[in-house]
Amino acid sequence: MISAAEALKDFQKITPKTIPLVEPFSKGHRACQGCGEVLALRMVAKAVGMDMIAVSATGCMEIISSSYQTAWETPWIHVAFENAAAVASGVEAGRKALIRKGKIKDTGAKIVAFAGDGATADIGLQALSGALERGHDFTYICLDNEAYMNTGIQRSSSTPYGAMTTTSPPGPLSKGQMTWKKNMPMIAAAHNVPYVATASPAWHVDLMNKVKKAVTIPGPAYIHIYSPCPTGWRCGPETSIEAARLAVQTKVFPLFEVIDGQFILSREIKKPKPVEEYLKGQRRFSHLKPEDVAYIQKRVDADYERLLKLVQVTNPEA
Repeated sequence: MISAAEALKDFQKITPKTIPLVEPFSKGHRACQGCGEVLALRMVAKAVGMDMIAVSATGCMEIISSSYQTAWETPWIHVAFENAAAVASGVEAGRKALIRKGKIKDTGAKIVAFAGDGATADIGLQALSGALERGHDFTYICLDNEAYMNTGIQRSSSTPYGAMTTTSPPGPLSKGQMTWKKNMPMIAAAHNVPYVATASPAWHVDLMNKVKKAVTIPGPAYIHIYSPCPTGWRCGPETSIEAARLAVQTKVFPLFEVIDGQFILSREIKKPKPVEEYLKGQRRFSHLKPEDVAYIQKRVDADYERLLKLVQVTNPEA
């Protein structure tokens, strides 16, 4: 198998003037007003194109895209919460077998698995880890809205520290979510797969180029996309993209790639905004005290410095 660097040798970037006009994910969905997740999903689909086989775990995007009519214009498979990566592996293996036997032609279709944070970081982690370890040729997209939103806003292991959810309510003995957000991009990178990236709908061209890279590179690829949920985050629907932008500008959600083990910053934040500016726009954090915000700021700064060190160690020429 060729390396990711070799596969990207002649890579042609998407620019604002060359954004694909295709709409594999089209009108007809029932997403909430201001949903950042469906916006990110549409960007992913545009970058992949019409020659896509979508494997969709149970979750917000499955619910809103298939209730009365489908919003998918490509082959689409709805699977259980926990097994999107396993089903994508089976689709990839079955397709290769049929091509080898001459029963179907190789059209170059891209297999893309879509799942939320709960279906990725929690109940789907075992299937995802196995698929990455086996080296299946597919792209896994985690659309992270930081809770189990479509079932009632329950906390997941991707819910950030201090956030209020229906299963992590704040009170006299609780600050809300008590654990730090699980770092799924780093977990994926630890599997030594060819390509891992984080992305945000606030930087749509960057997001689409990362998706295009992921489907170009042979082998498994993982992209973790920050996906604002105004309903669950208790913020105005018109602030969805602003929340996504602030997450990057405050270093809460850094944008980076890992290509053949080399960490590359997509956007270095030299003059970060305070984390408080990100938190105050979402009522899920409204109960936090100044000392809680200070603790979050300290952890965010430490995590970002750790990322910078990984960039320096793995990619000294950057």
